[in-house]
Amino acid sequence: MRVAMLTTTDNPHSPFDDFRAWYAYDVAAGYHTCDYLGRVTYLSHSLSEADYNNVVEQAIDEIVELNVLGNYVKVVKDLPE
Repeated sequence: MRVAMLTTTDNPHSPFDDFRAWYAYDVAAGYHTCDYLGRVTYLSHSLSEADYNNVVEQAIDEIVELNVLGNYVKVVKDLPE
């Protein structure tokens, strides 16, 4: 299953491999990327896992396209199902 995450170009940590360190850096830098993503993502509890991932990836694509701060990037990883 393909999973996408949003990060910044200056964050040295992987949100996939070390989320706690990634998150600590993100918040300390003042980005609050998870909050930003949450504000622009419209989710429902009735979504399947695949649909949930698609909605999140679409929101990430929009953020990267707008890229207000100029440093957001999408990272993807194929995870075993």
